[in-house]
Amino acid sequence: MSPRTNESAPENRRPRPDEGAPAPDGTEISESGPEPLSESGPEPVSESPGASRPERVPEPAVRRLLRLTACAAALAVAFTGFAVALAARDDDRTVAASTSPGLSAAQLASGDLDTAVTALQAHLKEQPKDFGSWSTLGLAYVEQARVKGDPSRYPQAEKALKRSLRLREDNDPALAGLAALAAARHEFDDALRYADRALKENPYSERALCSRIDALVELGRYDKALKAARLADTRRPGIPVFTRYAYVYELRGDVKTARRVLEQALDSATTRGDIAYVATQLGQLAWKQGDYKTSLDHYARALGADDTYLPALEGRARAQAASGDGAAAVRGLEQVVSAYPLPGPLVVLGELYEAKGDTAGAREQYALVNAWTSIARANGVNADLDTALAAADHGDEKAALKAAEAEWKRRETVHTADALAWALHVNGRDDDALPYARRATATGYKDATFLYHRGMVESAAGDTKEARASLKAALDLNAGFSPLGAERARKTLKTLEAAK
Repeated sequence: MSPRTNESAPENRRPRPDEGAPAPDGTEISESGPEPLSESGPEPVSESPGASRPERVPEPAVRRLLRLTACAAALAVAFTGFAVALAARDDDRTVAASTSPGLSAAQLASGDLDTAVTALQAHLKEQPKDFGSWSTLGLAYVEQARVKGDPSRYPQAEKALKRSLRLREDNDPALAGLAALAAARHEFDDALRYADRALKENPYSERALCSRIDALVELGRYDKALKAARLADTRRPGIPVFTRYAYVYELRGDVKTARRVLEQALDSATTRGDIAYVATQLGQLAWKQGDYKTSLDHYARALGADDTYLPALEGRARAQAASGDGAAAVRGLEQVVSAYPLPGPLVVLGELYEAKGDTAGAREQYALVNAWTSIARANGVNADLDTALAAADHGDEKAALKAAEAEWKRRETVHTADALAWALHVNGRDDDALPYARRATATGYKDATFLYHRGMVESAAGDTKEARASLKAALDLNAGFSPLGAERARKTLKTLEAAK
């Protein structure tokens, strides 16, 4: 999956993600009121951006691994049992009451998310047939999962959104919410289907328009994604659409247009959340082109708007690592993964540990990727792409290939082509890998990791001329694209140059 797929602004976005989590008190609302999912008591409610808070002491990685692994097994059982109990209480014969939403999706985007969820739960306890608030609660859960990197929120989102749809069938917010949920779970055929259904009910639904773009991108249908972005821009121009428009152009290799669209989006941003989100997108784009100073400037602006914005903290750490400030990068990523333990930052942190000789610390981060994958799968998330990329470099090569092949069967994108090429390479099948490595770079998408993977595959397959060109292009584009991969690229290129 692309680095941008799980995002959301007021609606469905990309890296800030438009893309959710369960109630802060661990409850889900039934028609008879909140029902506990656990007896552990309320979770702490997140603070508003910029609020002061005590310094957090990172949990030891081994303890986190044990906790997350145990949680994965418990979640699978708990959510299955809860689904059965909830279904037994549903009465589909009831007639939906007219909606009097407690909170709108726009209000959710502009305030404290956990507080808004609590208010929605209280409202639905009193008005359990309010289909509008059920759909808003479902969207809030999706957004919480995105914000916290916690896929255990998705089953709650699904139940709330489907409850809303049962109460009223011609309900475009619930359909659009199900599209966003499917995209967050990497079920992009379902996301496209729900988005199209929502747009039949409401052709101007911003969330459905955005989810449709996301689904087409993640299914590798880039020409259709561009048409969908243009249509969305005519119907609902705004930051959620602009950022997706930019990403479609970036995938086609048109970085200049992508940057221009993002700069225009940033100029129009007024809320702290939108400024942080769009500035982070610009930071990521600059980092991919090897312009670390500009990247750090954009991240500084993002964090000036919201100093707790995790994608900006992660991006800044990557740019610091690429600039040679490894110590600052490690500190930043440790802060990120303590709150946002997703495969991307875990792998980068592990590689930074490995680069400085801390192999035990690196292994702990790679093991946490497996724990996250277990939790994700227990909650309906297709994690094959994440598994393939992490396992190919830091795990079980055969498992990496199995996951990459499964993902390629589901969707043929530049990202899945790259993952399959690399998984074939680490399993010694370079002749098979070569067509996929070339396909990953065929759209013109400028990603140094793709070029590095292609160069290493070409070298192993005996095409030394093309290997030199690909590895040089990777390092010229972004010499700090990976804490370990960039050094391997330099060493391999040096060997190939010496053998000319």
